[in-house]
Amino acid sequence: MKSALKWTGIILGTLTGVLLLGMLLLYGTGRSRLYKKYEVVVQGVPIPTDAEALDEGKRIFQYRGCEACHGEHLQGVVYLDNPALGQVITPNLTSGRGGIGSQRTDLDLIRAIKHGLRPDGTPLLFMPSTEFYFLSDEDLGKVLAYIRSLPPVDNEPRPSALSFSGFIAMNVVKSITFLPAELIPHDQPPPPAPKPAVTAAYGEYLSLSCKVCHGLTLSGGEIPGFPAEWPSAPNLTSGAGGRLPTWGEKGFIDILRDGEKHGLRINSLYMPWKSYRFMNDDELKAVYLYLMSLPPKEFGNR
Repeated sequence: MKSALKWTGIILGTLTGVLLLGMLLLYGTGRSRLYKKYEVVVQGVPIPTDAEALDEGKRIFQYRGCEACHGEHLQGVVYLDNPALGQVITPNLTSGRGGIGSQRTDLDLIRAIKHGLRPDGTPLLFMPSTEFYFLSDEDLGKVLAYIRSLPPVDNEPRPSALSFSGFIAMNVVKSITFLPAELIPHDQPPPPAPKPAVTAAYGEYLSLSCKVCHGLTLSGGEIPGFPAEWPSAPNLTSGAGGRLPTWGEKGFIDILRDGEKHGLRINSLYMPWKSYRFMNDDELKAVYLYLMSLPPKEFGNR
């Protein structure tokens, strides 16, 4: 009996040791990925100064979701606070106390926006540069002009930090993109952005952020890494369960303007229609045209 208990203890101890060793290896791998340095040649863009360009830069900043992450005054906010993952806190982009506006050059900001990298070349957590990599030089220049035009705001947000389990999850949960910089072809120029027009191509350009929640096929389903209480993202294709074909173009525009149409009320906590409402009618028509051009997919076929 004592011998059996002894061997049971040895086996359990060995398994515990292996488990702890595995966790430490995953933690170390996560830290290695977070502090890896990327050598990237950053190209500057023309930055306009006229009032019309600044207004357009603000509108792009809003409908691309940047304001939703960095705050109405670009002061920085706590974007994610999850003990299992850690804290993701967006920086203060102004030149006020605690802000990085006076510390970052235009090339530094471009490196962060299009490549998801800090000035030292290490990757930013959850910075959606896989979308912004495709921004046209014209749109990017207007956004930079708008950022630079904002008055200073005093706010000293803490830096983002992953928890121990967050570093492990980074290597285990492949469906969550912790470091978008890993997915960007930094040594390749992005394809030319389509010209603004009511076309499916321009609609795709405007809707790249939708794939974060609705999946690469935009067929919706459970959103990887999001809190369990969040609803599944709906199917944006014309496949089974898709609502857009019944809404029509006008209905689609109406619901992104008001968040409440067709007997449906959209919670802006889950679906950022308060950002997309800043798109003009032609832009929303282009997005609708793009979504309707997608092959029908079954719900959740991400």
